[in-house]
Amino acid sequence: MKKGVLCLLFLTISSCTSREIIIEKIPFLHENNNAQPSLVSRDGSLSLSWISSDEKKKAALNFSQFEDGKWNSPQTVSTGSDWFVNWADFPTHAINGDLILTSYLKKSASGTYTYDILLSLQKLNGEKIKEDFVLHTDGTQSEHGFVSITSNKNNGFYVSWLDGRNTIEKGPEGQHKPMTIRFAEVTANGAIVNEKELDSATCDCCQTSITATSKGPVVVYRDRSEKEVRDIYITRKINGVWDAPFPVHNDGWIINGCPVNGPKVASNLNNLAVGWFTVSDGRPIVNLSFSKSNGESFDSPIKINTLDAIGRVDVEFLNEKEVLISYIEGDDNGTFLRIKKVSIDGKASAPITISEIDGGRNTGVPQLEKFNDDIFIVWTVFENDRNQLKSAKLSLENI
Repeated sequence: MKKGVLCLLFLTISSCTSREIIIEKIPFLHENNNAQPSLVSRDGSLSLSWISSDEKKKAALNFSQFEDGKWNSPQTVSTGSDWFVNWADFPTHAINGDLILTSYLKKSASGTYTYDILLSLQKLNGEKIKEDFVLHTDGTQSEHGFVSITSNKNNGFYVSWLDGRNTIEKGPEGQHKPMTIRFAEVTANGAIVNEKELDSATCDCCQTSITATSKGPVVVYRDRSEKEVRDIYITRKINGVWDAPFPVHNDGWIINGCPVNGPKVASNLNNLAVGWFTVSDGRPIVNLSFSKSNGESFDSPIKINTLDAIGRVDVEFLNEKEVLISYIEGDDNGTFLRIKKVSIDGKASAPITISEIDGGRNTGVPQLEKFNDDIFIVWTVFENDRNQLKSAKLSLENI
């Protein structure tokens, strides 16, 4: 791929207060289609992975770091013509020291949703350690995806994913069994250990989210009850043992299908923040809830959106007591990607509009990260007959 010329665009907008907010838009200029971003800030670096594809439908997983005010020339992690490429079930990555673990999805059979999760482990300089290895051990031709990865304190990684190995079986009433959520660890040399099923029934196609706390990993996801209640649940590994999953909040949202709208969890010391999309009394809502007890209990949710929520949230701690949440909302006048600062005591700032945005699938799931003294956001647009990534940053001083 050929790197385009970097130019900077500065947009000055106003939030609902009198302050002017300067958003620096950094064009992301590459050939082919580019979408499915994953943005990570870790160990003093900001990194981005994404999928590009050409007219022959050959896909490539790329990795780039933000240096000297621009995205550097990308590394190609892996390529293939037999991948499952989807706006909602996108690759992700995590960094631990000089190691990067990436994921992508590869077809295992001709069925629409028969695909495996493949991982690649390498150093930041591109040196390969272990390439293109399958995460799960079941060997079934079923759906595996919606991966979340974070680093752990042992120079390795925690991974969660939705797993369809049980869906090829039928239950007592002849219906296929539900998707499950599973967890594993990947060591610094690429060994997969401690694989475990965390919940035997989950929503089929909502993104999962994982974070590492001082007490162990925490996984948040959309559950599925026998009565089709699809609320957000959490499970934690405490003192080496996974506790029973329980709801972040009892929304009581009953829906006979997957909303394709997963939660996001972030942690700072003993504090957790979970953002998610739900529907209450027919109204779509983005909620945010805090836990001051490492996820043992959660405060009542804070409603984030003003207009009708589309969701697709991301959450990032700014400090011990404040988070930033990104979300999509809209009305008859347009659809907007917005951010809002919320404190752990429930105070929320006026929303800041990052961009007007398409509310459809081409937008994907916008990514939010704090890096040094700036906030970075990456999302997908469709223009000039192709998907392309947009990236922007704004100073923490302006939020």
